[in-house]
Amino acid sequence: MSAMREPEVRTGPASQQGMRRANLALVLGVIARAPRSRAEVAAETGLTRAAVSSLAEELIAGGLVVEEGPAAPSGKVGRPGTALGLNPRGPGGLGAEIGVEHLGACVVDLRGEVRAWRRQEIRNRGRTPAAVMADLAELLRRAVAEAGLRPAGLALAVPGLVGSTGGVLQRAANLGWADVPLAAELRLALRAAGAEELAELPVDADNEANLGGLAELWLGGGPDHFLHVSAEAGVGAAIVVGGRLLRGARGYAGEFGHVPVHPDGPRCACGAHGCLEQYAGEAAVLRAAGLEGIRGDWVALLAERAEAGDAEVREALAGAGAALGIAASGAVNLLDPAEVVLGGGYAQLAPWLLPAMRAELAARVTVRPWSDDRLTVSRLGRRGPLLGAAVGVVRAIIADPGRLAGA
Repeated sequence: MSAMREPEVRTGPASQQGMRRANLALVLGVIARAPRSRAEVAAETGLTRAAVSSLAEELIAGGLVVEEGPAAPSGKVGRPGTALGLNPRGPGGLGAEIGVEHLGACVVDLRGEVRAWRRQEIRNRGRTPAAVMADLAELLRRAVAEAGLRPAGLALAVPGLVGSTGGVLQRAANLGWADVPLAAELRLALRAAGAEELAELPVDADNEANLGGLAELWLGGGPDHFLHVSAEAGVGAAIVVGGRLLRGARGYAGEFGHVPVHPDGPRCACGAHGCLEQYAGEAAVLRAAGLEGIRGDWVALLAERAEAGDAEVREALAGAGAALGIAASGAVNLLDPAEVVLGGGYAQLAPWLLPAMRAELAARVTVRPWSDDRLTVSRLGRRGPLLGAAVGVVRAIIADPGRLAGA
């Protein structure tokens, strides 16, 4: 079970083996927050010192925990115990990303430290899944070799609708894909690339906006209630409520790009009229800026030209900001988030989007308290989806270390 999706609810008494797996997770969760001596782990978990010692030995044998040396002084009489910490050379998390204009691969260790990061600019729109997966498999193979860690799982970020099982990409309009069995396609490509060990890993997949929102929750240092709005080719959102991602009844929540901002506006690729994507998506902003048809990193190009004072680009971004503010105001009035966070490509374009967004939010959010400082910019930016994928794998290991520790 991936940490990106909610765990199953178990009913009935746990078996002895189940209790041991739960206690392994309890102990590892404490150690994951900060190095602890065995005595400190026992005090925090309520387990006996003998039980903690036995569980710690299993975690050490499984390569998840190491002894780091003397624990920090506790103020008690006697020699300090040995601190237990996460093993930086233990199993890691492997993240992958398919974008319309790029591919990405990332490896993080158990501490969440990035050990390898690779991004390849490549136009994937209209290419077959098999061709894209072949390039991604090679990128993943090189990232793992660079990191020098054994991944325990692989998570894939994609710009489209992923079914609740995480296995099938049902639709990705900006790639031109539909009904793609992501895990199966990626495993075939990994085997063809000679990465048989990677092909045997558990594979999960999720929408890039969801993973960007989860990365913000886990790494961004913000509140537990927020709306994370991001863009690459399209516009997406992640809704986090009480520290949990709101997925909706069938897993499709967050299609922010298809919220109508001008109902009589231009027809969208989805078939509706006046969607946000027609005003704040890649194609719309480039068209308004007089840059329609360019290739490459559209976000970097717009940021460069806006920074240089290009009036047409700045006007286009202001228009996108106004549309984003209209859509965000509806979400704020409906969901009452503590913050609206701009992530993905929008984080880089924030200086020119924020003024118009703030104006629209101030004008439209009037029945509840709202202030400009609740519209924030992600410090993760465009790294969010790939970080969310890789870190999600590590969080799954810490939530259930028993499958690696032999319990």
